[in-house]
Amino acid sequence: MKEGSMLFVRTDYRTGEGEVSEQVAMDSAAYLKKLSEERYLTAGVFGDMATEEIDGAMIIFEAENLAEAKAISEADPVFQDGVYRYELKQWYVMVTPTEK
Repeated sequence: MKEGSMLFVRTDYRTGEGEVSEQVAMDSAAYLKKLSEERYLTAGVFGDMATEEIDGAMIIFEAENLAEAKAISEADPVFQDGVYRYELKQWYVMVTPTEK
């Protein structure tokens, strides 16, 4: 992550309607993986991976501004069928790990 980077936190929530297809989930994972090769990005899901009951996710990523962060979020295939919605917030990092 570059000094002065602007980070955003996207929290994904289930709408309670329907299921995400396996293909959409794979497309979303590929989309996020590609983004992580271009910019700082870390992502994970909320739920139980053993039972595959996933009810949301959190993605922290670098973007130039809120408009770019929204465009990045809207392009994620997981939102194409209305099963998930997201909340987006700019995140100001106050503490980072020190190297040992």
